[in-house]
Amino acid sequence: MSLNSILTRQKSAIIKKWFTLVIETYPSDTGNFLKTQKDPFANPVGRSISQGLEGVFDELLGDMDYKTIATFLDPIIRIRAVQSFSPARAIGFIFFLKNAIRENLHNKITQEQIADELLVFETKIDQLSLIAFNLYMQCREKIYELKANEMRNSTFKAFERAGLVSEAPDVEPALEPINITKEASNNY
Repeated sequence: MSLNSILTRQKSAIIKKWFTLVIETYPSDTGNFLKTQKDPFANPVGRSISQGLEGVFDELLGDMDYKTIATFLDPIIRIRAVQSFSPARAIGFIFFLKNAIRENLHNKITQEQIADELLVFETKIDQLSLIAFNLYMQCREKIYELKANEMRNSTFKAFERAGLVSEAPDVEPALEPINITKEASNNY
């Protein structure tokens, strides 16, 4: 039996374990809430993580299309970027998938002789981490850009309230066409 077939059959258990490992990166109170609250309106973060992990796993089993994977990873990475996770903590959850797979397949790896296939699959997980890192950096850049704009705007408004800034008049300069050849000949 191929690794993909085994992973497909074990999908539910693997994703559940992966989700648990991701949730453990949060403080215990938050983790308990994310894990136990099933209402998507009360727990949109838990729902986003769960759906994202499942979508990523399906893509890893399939063609691994960059845009599709980015679509599933983006909400998870965005959440972790806003929560000021370090880059390592923000994308480290990707590697937890290796643990979840090995834990669920530990007997089958040696019995089925699928170790080589597992190495190839784990390489895909490594590639996934690079995609996640790119998304994380894009999110952090956007956050810094928003903070800089907010600071600039608040500083400008403070200067404006203090009377240190005035708007430029809306007077357009009078531009009259000049005949270059006529003026040039008069100067010689």
